[in-house]
Amino acid sequence: MGFLIYFIIIMAVPLLIQLYLRNTYNKYSNVGTSSGITGAEAARRVLDENGLYHVKVEAVRGKLTDHYDPRSKTVRLSQDNYYGNSIAAISVATHECGHAVQDQVNYAPLRIRHALVPVANWGSNLSFFFILAGILMQASGMLLLGIVFFAASVLFQVVTLPVEYNASSRAHDFMVSSGMIRNNEEGGARKVLNAAALTYVAATIVAIMELLRFILMFTGMNNSEE
Repeated sequence: MGFLIYFIIIMAVPLLIQLYLRNTYNKYSNVGTSSGITGAEAARRVLDENGLYHVKVEAVRGKLTDHYDPRSKTVRLSQDNYYGNSIAAISVATHECGHAVQDQVNYAPLRIRHALVPVANWGSNLSFFFILAGILMQASGMLLLGIVFFAASVLFQVVTLPVEYNASSRAHDFMVSSGMIRNNEEGGARKVLNAAALTYVAATIVAIMELLRFILMFTGMNNSEE
């Protein structure tokens, strides 16, 4: 029963959230806004209103490949969102601009996340090597080292949550205050923003569950050695 619950959490929950995100995004990609502006126009407006004239807005290939690059100071939007004038398009565009604003104001969780990037990358790359080696060799010390590395990547996931939710909150406020959406369109915008944020919640839950499983393995291995 415990294994079944674990399997449901790490497999079914992320899958269901991804389906919910795609269904929500696809639904509101077909719903235009009363303002009629495109995602690119919405992004440019938000950036300019916040004094971020130096931040570029570019179109990139792929679907839901939207992101903010803090190194080049560029908001990159997938082509559907760059050229589209739907509720989904401007919601995603303003969300990414929310990250640019966070960067400008030195939003603490964003700074922490940036600092954790190299640690998380090393942690995710090395953790499973040490964990697998520790399990196969029944070496609790090696397993513990793998857990420490993996915990660094889990911390990165946890810190990501406030960063994403804050960007979504900023995006909603931007859209409302600038008149990009009206009262009857707020519900759809919120659903798009919340669906996107839920993907990070799912990733964090899975990471925490994996970490707990490895800790239980370590505890069991130590008990068997006594």
